[in-house]
Amino acid sequence: MRDFIDVTGKNEDEAISKALAQLALDRDDVSVEVLERAKSGFLGLGACPAKIRVYYGPEEEEEIAPPPPAPKAEETPRPAPAERPEKKERREKKDRPAPEKRERPAPERRERPAAAEAPAEDAPAVPLGEEATDEKAAAIRAFLSGLLEHMDSAAEIKVYLPEKGRYKVILEGQGLGSLIGRRGETLDAIQQLTSYAVNRDGGPRVRIHLDAENYRAKREQSLQHLARKVAGKVVRFRRSVTLEPMNAYERHVIHTALQDFDGVTTYSTGMDPNRRVVVAYDRGERH
Repeated sequence: MRDFIDVTGKNEDEAISKALAQLALDRDDVSVEVLERAKSGFLGLGACPAKIRVYYGPEEEEEIAPPPPAPKAEETPRPAPAERPEKKERREKKDRPAPEKRERPAPERRERPAAAEAPAEDAPAVPLGEEATDEKAAAIRAFLSGLLEHMDSAAEIKVYLPEKGRYKVILEGQGLGSLIGRRGETLDAIQQLTSYAVNRDGGPRVRIHLDAENYRAKREQSLQHLARKVAGKVVRFRRSVTLEPMNAYERHVIHTALQDFDGVTTYSTGMDPNRRVVVAYDRGERH
């Protein structure tokens, strides 16, 4: 079990800041459970501060994975023959074909996760057609060419128009890690700058989606995996978990991934750029 401290504050964000300062840790090093939400009261009366529990220290990953049910089913029939020795021979004959029946479901359970992950790997391979050559596409290429030159990058710029008003820009080349940055922060910044530069001259506003080395699809798969892992942990321990700060699109991926997950509910808290998703235990789902 991880160590924890309980901290209060005017709101959840203030309490988290106090805890991090007290522990001298970063936000990514802890998990936060909201024990009591802040209440403003009426005319200052009945106000109640927020109370949180901050978990820190090494986390036991083994607790997240549920124990396999198969061994339990095999153990239950074994003690029964000892109680009735007269019927040992009959039961031994009946038990001989049993291992064949037990072995059949095992490979099916192992194959299902692999089959479920296959569509995710194929999803990014979507044909985009020919490159766009209109005025907005030319403006995107011109701005990015100058920006990448200043960044000493020789990445090739490809601009597509998969649907009206939405441009997909792909950077191709070697060693594009510096253009992606930590958790895509540099890529997001380049995308925002390009969008501002292209839309500032007026005309119909367009949306620009920038990607490099298929980072967006990989990040989405990683977030979906994280969402399912955290949700399983929330249901198992019946306590909420607050994720790291994410942009609007990444928060949307988490919400979508868990919208049909039994026993949890999600919501966002805080202000950008530190807005986070909270995966909370939904007591209404349990009877």
